[in-house]
Amino acid sequence: MKITIEINDELFARVQQVAGEEKASFSSLAERGLRLVLQAKENKSGHWKWIPVTSDGSLAREYQNAT
Repeated sequence: MKITIEINDELFARVQQVAGEEKASFSSLAERGLRLVLQAKENKSGHWKWIPVTSDGSLAREYQNAT
């Protein structure tokens, strides 16, 4: 499907640079980005998951066997 969208000039330039480096099209990068956004929204693990640690950097004892 073809669509027309407005994109910030700086963002477009950055995407074009990455597309050139990856030998990919702008469309493929845009589609990949949209899929990532939708996947994060559908998948609750897309949000930050904080892991409690102690002051020495190790995992707190009560969370060591948690999944």
